Amino acid sequence: MRLKSILSLILIGSFLLACNNDKAKKISENPVKEIPASFNYNVEQFADIKILRYQIPGWEKLTLKEQKLVYYLTQAGLSGRDIMWDQNYRYNLKIREALENVYTNFKGDKTSNNWKAFEVYLKRVWFSNGIHHHYSNDKLKPEFSSEYLKGLLAETNTSLEGEAFDVIFNDEDAKKVNLAKGIDNVLLSAVNFYGVDVTNKDVEAFYKTKISPDPEKPLSFGLNSQLVKVDGELKERVYKSGGLYGSAIDEIVKWLELAKSVAENKEQGEALGLLIDYYNTGDLQTWDDYNVAWTAATEGNIDYINSFIEVYNDPVGYRGSYESIIQVKDFDMSQKMAVLSENAQWFEDNSPLMDEHKKKNVVGVTYKVVNVAGEAGDASPSTPIGVNLPNANWIRAAVGSKSVSLGNITNAYNNAGSTGRLKEFVHDDEELELEEKHGQLADKLHTALHEVVGHASGQLNPGVGETKETLKNYASTLEEGRADLVALYYLYDTKLQELGLVKDWEAVGKAAYDGYIRNGLMMQLIRLNLGDDVEEAHMRNRQWISAWVFEKGQADNVIEKVNRDGKTYFNIKDYVKLRELFGQLLRETQRIKSEGDFVAVEALVEGYGVKVDQQIHAEVLERNKQFKSAPYSGFVNPVLVAEKNEQGEIISVKVTQPDTFPGQMLDYSTNYNFLPEVN
Repeated sequence: MRLKSILSLILIGSFLLACNNDKAKKISENPVKEIPASFNYNVEQFADIKILRYQIPGWEKLTLKEQKLVYYLTQAGLSGRDIMWDQNYRYNLKIREALENVYTNFKGDKTSNNWKAFEVYLKRVWFSNGIHHHYSNDKLKPEFSSEYLKGLLAETNTSLEGEAFDVIFNDEDAKKVNLAKGIDNVLLSAVNFYGVDVTNKDVEAFYKTKISPDPEKPLSFGLNSQLVKVDGELKERVYKSGGLYGSAIDEIVKWLELAKSVAENKEQGEALGLLIDYYNTGDLQTWDDYNVAWTAATEGNIDYINSFIEVYNDPVGYRGSYESIIQVKDFDMSQKMAVLSENAQWFEDNSPLMDEHKKKNVVGVTYKVVNVAGEAGDASPSTPIGVNLPNANWIRAAVGSKSVSLGNITNAYNNAGSTGRLKEFVHDDEELELEEKHGQLADKLHTALHEVVGHASGQLNPGVGETKETLKNYASTLEEGRADLVALYYLYDTKLQELGLVKDWEAVGKAAYDGYIRNGLMMQLIRLNLGDDVEEAHMRNRQWISAWVFEKGQADNVIEKVNRDGKTYFNIKDYVKLRELFGQLLRETQRIKSEGDFVAVEALVEGYGVKVDQQIHAEVLERNKQFKSAPYSGFVNPVLVAEKNEQGEIISVKVTQPDTFPGQMLDYSTNYNFLPEVN
């Protein structure tokens, strides 16, 4: 589970929001620059995207062995990058190859509006790992004609024909993930997890026949495969060595083997060994064995996420998108925030959940603040700011989970510059002052509580299936909303001051509540076109939480809707009662999850989280026109350059920064293009 993009939404308002010598040489020759002390976090902006860069604090304090471990893990992550592109859409790699060939070889007029539109389109495709928007899931619309692209293809001797060309301009495959009610979500989603003729009923019927050897430890069926029809029969194409994506997986395994050779300790090495076994076999029992070992491997300065993990891109929640995040422990911040995981049982015991839904023994919850050293796949260029894994409920209950906040990513957001939007949308000077004084701390604590306490809390009733089976296409937004509600409930609690996390719990809590309601009811709407429904899981949960508490608190005027000078504001009048409402909704969302109540989750999400108040939406878009800063942000990655001696041994690993976003994207396509069979 992850907290993705919520910080950039909040920041919109407050502050914006190689193993061989040849490979090492190829990487080091790409345009990179060392960033001086006055670090420039901003790279460029286009369309609705702002590209940032981040530092790796404490890199020089790592031992050479630790730096090599990070380097190998980063190379492993990047080696699977193209898997994500193909998972997102079946023609993505063909389209990317053609567009990049045009970009690098076109010698004609590069001052025309058409060429500029082509450049923007390609950058948007790079950012989204394909031709569908990374957040809305809508197909990206080029602002140039099909005739212009045909001309570019001809001038650069580039081939792109048939459906792969036509889909750029037509209305086919309009949504990567379509979560609309009352449709065949699988059939009408363009994501490449299923054959083009596979339906919702096909998926349900196929997995009803799958029985886990131990019902108390259900396997993650479907997580690492594509489901297709072959001669009318449903079959899984498993992601593994020798299977689907085998050539890229073999490259991942090569680097993981090197990482294992420099593991920090026995537990970390054993976990890496199981991950390698999983990639080689595709066996889901091995995946569970790996997750148990990985969760228990808590010692060391380096950690990582790698494989097919989050299921947000699957309209029915079975299949995991490839991702990689390499992490270096932030020692000071981890020590300061450790009290959250140390008090996990207190939070569980004092939550408003029904007693039967509370865990009697919260085990193995660890929390660290980390600095990212590299990301790939579903985590890049758009990145989460917090992650809690593993996702299997039984492992969380029996073994525990790891939670991390990505400290240097948050820091980059914080230092990327102010947009002025905050002053436009706050109700009054008091709200502005609270946000400016306490907003950043409130955001960090929200992330920590969401990941550490939220995702680790609660339990399923005996005999209730996994949420992907019971709550179906609403499982992701329900889980993210439930974790948000845990965070919100405790953000306005004296316990945070008791634990030494804040000096003024009430002010921090008020800033957190103001920001959440402001975003959920208004500011996140700048990301939607007028008339659009809310479809992304995190955006949905922010809206259904905010809209539900607003409605339920109207009788007591908990949140006041203010109209002043033709503008709308939401002003919290009673923070104590608002906390009570958050608690009531948390209790209900946990009941829904624990009991697998599909009717209730459908009513909650469809009733409060999908439809948008068109009058407010139009107003928000109009008020936002004055601001030029993009509503979405993402990152280029630092480039780790392995310096070697004459014997080919790594003697140091240097951190450099990419000069441009296109430069890094082209570098990746050149050096990590390990799926030629897909093209």
